[in-house]
Amino acid sequence: MIPTLEWTPEGVRFIDQTKLPLDEIYVTATSYQDVATIIRDMIVRGAPAIGVSAAMGIALGVDRSSAATLDQLSAEVEEMSKVLAATRPTAVNLFWAIDRMNEKYKELLAKPGITIPKIKAALIAEAQAMYDADIEACREMGAHGAALLPRKGTVLTHCNAGALATCGYGTALGVIRAAVERGHKIDVLADETRPYLQGARLTAWELMQDNIPTTVLCDNMAGTLMRQGRIQAVIVGADRIAANGDVANKVGTYSVAVLAKEHGIPFYVAAPWSTIDLATEHGDQIPIEQRSPVEVTHSNGKQMTPHGVGIENPAFDVTPAKYVTAIITERGVLQAPYEMSMKEMLDAESAVSAD
Repeated sequence: MIPTLEWTPEGVRFIDQTKLPLDEIYVTATSYQDVATIIRDMIVRGAPAIGVSAAMGIALGVDRSSAATLDQLSAEVEEMSKVLAATRPTAVNLFWAIDRMNEKYKELLAKPGITIPKIKAALIAEAQAMYDADIEACREMGAHGAALLPRKGTVLTHCNAGALATCGYGTALGVIRAAVERGHKIDVLADETRPYLQGARLTAWELMQDNIPTTVLCDNMAGTLMRQGRIQAVIVGADRIAANGDVANKVGTYSVAVLAKEHGIPFYVAAPWSTIDLATEHGDQIPIEQRSPVEVTHSNGKQMTPHGVGIENPAFDVTPAKYVTAIITERGVLQAPYEMSMKEMLDAESAVSAD
């Protein structure tokens, strides 16, 4: 699979997802400000990829810093973190990654005799370790979730939760990939996912690269196909999951979940544990990013709406936990009630760590 992002001697290299599927173009960030712009402009997108991008942004900023003292470097790290944190407010992986890099930085500062060159090398290594861990988490998610998908049938997905939304393999699409690798005969329906068309542009492109049969749908077709019995399961990714199992994902996900419930179709969410925000009690507390009206008013640079008309462009919506059949993570599959299953999974992890 084509790398979504990667560390290079020149800087952090990204595939420009705004140009796919027709043009395969790469951009290289040579500063943390470049990384912030790339995240904000959705050249890179998807919660796990955003998180690792931010980690690499901090590593890049520190690596390129000319700070002469640790105090100067600390002030710069604080500013880098603020700039990167302001890019995409809904994806909790962004803040998880920034916090992890800051914790690593503080840990390094506490070491006797630490030097700026040693800090630079250690932060680059930390960001690269997060990159590797994300790919491994996606593969583990796929292994846990594959059995939930039909042995033969059609799976609907919304937005793009594939290799392009992660460092490789994917969350929701990773589960589909894993099922196909295990012999499941699956074809995929990809919602267009307006207004940015991540499904039509990115999900369809990814799955065609893997020779997985894929059909693009307009966003308003899913209900009719469900009623006709043509969809056996739905699987999506997530940008934040609250402690009660409410899920924030690309706007339109809520409608799909309600339709799936009405038609008795399982609705699965695949996301790494880092997407679960235990500090957020329920979905009403999740901040929803409002994006530029131009994404709605224009298509391929051409205006499609009357001058002056009002525009709503929330990037995400929240699906209540009651519509979610299961949440697939790299640690295993969570079932309702999610507060309890999350606690049980945490307790199990703590017991293993203690041993």
